[in-house]
Amino acid sequence: MTSNAQVGSVSEARGPAPVSVLVVEDDATIRRAVQLALERYGYRVAVAADGLSGLEAFRAGAHDLLILDVMLPELDGIGLCHRIREVSPVPVLMMSARGDALDVVAGLEAGADDYVIKPVDTGVMVARIRALLRRATFRPEAEGTAAGKPGRADHILVFGDLSVDTLGMEVRRAGETVSLTPTELRLLLEFAAAPGSVLDRRRLLRDVWDYGWEGDTRVVDLCVLRLRKKIGSGRIETVRGFGYKLVRG
Repeated sequence: MTSNAQVGSVSEARGPAPVSVLVVEDDATIRRAVQLALERYGYRVAVAADGLSGLEAFRAGAHDLLILDVMLPELDGIGLCHRIREVSPVPVLMMSARGDALDVVAGLEAGADDYVIKPVDTGVMVARIRALLRRATFRPEAEGTAAGKPGRADHILVFGDLSVDTLGMEVRRAGETVSLTPTELRLLLEFAAAPGSVLDRRRLLRDVWDYGWEGDTRVVDLCVLRLRKKIGSGRIETVRGFGYKLVRG
């Protein structure tokens, strides 16, 4: 694991309640290196060496973010991510020893929010973690409140059978609550802020994933795919060669 001094210091991550990260990695050397690197930035780190132990650790403790290796004994990272997504929207960062497209796609389809390729640069990993945590705690500015307009209705956006409460951070489809991960919710809010407008993948990488560099647009495509399954396949249209847009009606 390499280091990047530009990311920040330990004091930036430390606070009254240190962020808890669960790292599930079967390679002892990599597991220890990741643990030490994150602890230097002030994170509280728990570790597990296989998928089943990782699942037990997840169930036993309240973790703010999970880092899962793809190739794990007992239960692989893809299966583990599926199990976690059945019960929790906690941010998930996948690690893969290869830049294999199949590994990346499988992890994102399972519900992971982002991924990194091993060997992992410390600066890249911490930057991705911070971006994930920002999305998990994101609250948009309430325009109605800022303008002095009382009333909850100012913050409810309606698109056909889909309603998005930007104040309560709640999404409903045909009256039923839709469970979204922080990344999926942040993505939907971007679309809802500009209904009918085409948003290109690079913009979404910048505004949703907080990428200050060229990222892999597959994370956008797979997250859009997951979001469509939850809010309706026809709600977000693909504009070939450009990006995606939210259908108004």
